[in-house]
Amino acid sequence: MGSKLKRSLVCWLILLPFVVAGLFPFAVMAITALKAPDEVLNPTWWPSRLAFENFVTMWQATNFGPALLNSVIVSVVSTLVALVVSIPAAYALGRFRFAGQGAFRVFLIVTQMLSPIVLVIGLFRLVAWAGLIDNVSAVAFVYGAFNIAFTVWMLQSYFATIPRDLEEAAWMEGASRWRTLVSVFLPLAVPAIVVTAIFAFINAWNEFVIALTMLRTQDSYTLPIQIFSLVAGRYTVEWHHVMAATFVATIPVAIAFAWLQRYLVRGLSVGAVK
Repeated sequence: MGSKLKRSLVCWLILLPFVVAGLFPFAVMAITALKAPDEVLNPTWWPSRLAFENFVTMWQATNFGPALLNSVIVSVVSTLVALVVSIPAAYALGRFRFAGQGAFRVFLIVTQMLSPIVLVIGLFRLVAWAGLIDNVSAVAFVYGAFNIAFTVWMLQSYFATIPRDLEEAAWMEGASRWRTLVSVFLPLAVPAIVVTAIFAFINAWNEFVIALTMLRTQDSYTLPIQIFSLVAGRYTVEWHHVMAATFVATIPVAIAFAWLQRYLVRGLSVGAVK
């Protein structure tokens, strides 16, 4: 027992700098959000009183509610779009052999090397031609398109670890390929699908450049653009509102990670085994 406790202490001492470095920005953000407006720029670390009303005034003064709803819609829709397209594509890559398969895999990797800012002018012209500027749904589908290559690459590596024998056994029992895919294959792939969905959701939740280019009015802003508008082009910045908004914006992602943690661990373990 003593040696086990000693190993635990050593591990925590090694991990402590990483924990502090990871939590420090969130601590600064939370403490600043809880400071009174006249104390925000004071050098004192801890506020003289906790101003929880900053979150209420922030919600009322910054149009945070519509921006939060827009971000949820955009992130969920883009994730669903990416998964609907990626699951069949990843299954085909993992289970079939066809001409150009290797080139397609390379193409998936190459697309991940392109930053959205490189393509944003062309995307803007395409969306403007379609008359979809300042349209939240258009942004969601653009995000989904950007996530497809990533999700296909993630899923096909996981799908390849699922034994083919299970599908063949279902076929021998008379199940069609579609029935086997839905009833046998996909339930086994749930951890991988959830992990991929989490990453696709976070990519859409945090995306800034495309939303900044395509969204024009405050009613259509997503959270990154709404928070950016609290700082950009202002003579005075209400940092307590900025930090409160940023803190609240991290909550949905934290909830998603906590809720789906068991799938995240299982999905990453499958990828590590491969």
